[in-house]
Amino acid sequence: MATFSLRRFSCPETLRAIAPERMLAFLEPYRQFFQSRGVPLPANVSDGNLDYEKLAAILITPDSKTPSELIDALYYVDEMATPEGMDSLLAEAGHRKLKLAPGPDQSPADIAVQVWLLDRDILERKHAELHIAKVRSFEYYQMDRRPRRVFRRPSNEQLNALARDLDDWFEANKRGRGTCLIMGEQDDGVWFLVRHGDPYKREESIDGEMASSVCYRLLKPDVVVYAPQIGELRINARSRGEKQLYSTRFGKHLFGDENIFPGTEKYTLDSLREMGEDSLAPGDIDGIEWIKLGEVQFFFPGNPWEVVTRKSDDSFALLKSRDKRFPEVGRMIRATFQVKFSDAKKPRSVVLKPSNIA
Repeated sequence: MATFSLRRFSCPETLRAIAPERMLAFLEPYRQFFQSRGVPLPANVSDGNLDYEKLAAILITPDSKTPSELIDALYYVDEMATPEGMDSLLAEAGHRKLKLAPGPDQSPADIAVQVWLLDRDILERKHAELHIAKVRSFEYYQMDRRPRRVFRRPSNEQLNALARDLDDWFEANKRGRGTCLIMGEQDDGVWFLVRHGDPYKREESIDGEMASSVCYRLLKPDVVVYAPQIGELRINARSRGEKQLYSTRFGKHLFGDENIFPGTEKYTLDSLREMGEDSLAPGDIDGIEWIKLGEVQFFFPGNPWEVVTRKSDDSFALLKSRDKRFPEVGRMIRATFQVKFSDAKKPRSVVLKPSNIA
């Protein structure tokens, strides 16, 4: 069971903003639960008013007896009951020709409940898309194959096999089973939202006047994105084990090779921007006379996407001669350096990518 803060459901006025017949339909599958909590639901709206104050008190204090399905429903509706969430749902409802109630006097929560009742998959998917749009921190894994493997959209069978494989790891590492994969596409690649359990938690609680405890497993969303334009997997996850899990299992099930995304972002190109030419100074390294930057590739996501290559026999010298700065936009995905060793007549070429050296 997940615990969370239901900001909007804590206010009876917000509940009243949802049409009573719709609210009753939303709660109907859990009639017995509300009866056990002392709030019997009317058979229909005309039989009596809903007690919004008591409903709000129950909805914001889930306990060990609260149905997990109700918690899921409350979580998604609460998360999407915002102006941003409403806009996203209305656009998708129009695209899918979903028959929402007409009229301007509908709150974001009212729209979210309607979509949940009509097609919960839409609500879950739009929630996933909004979550992914907010994620900014990733580790990058470059495909270690030339020529690059062709990406083909995975079938449902592949996704199910991937979910089972992830489940085996999560179960073995005390996170439980029940992994859910949601796939979609954006301008910069194919994304996957991976919902899974966190390690078990046990907290003290009060049941009436008796001290008790609540045991639950938090639901955690991770994000994995594959950019076919540049053969790159990027991962947003908490632990090192989870990141390694995704890099190997996604490689296995998408490309048939669990070693196709080696290592992690052990090497970066950020110092080229931060330090400029000073980043190439060999310093006290014996055997190296000089290092020059020859080529840099910059990736600009979007639709259409773009990779821009800047090439010279000495890029920093070229910038200095033209009184220009190193480009400050675009993510650097590949750089080529010329390295002159003391015992060699000619410089050697070294290619540096975000996650591996070639």
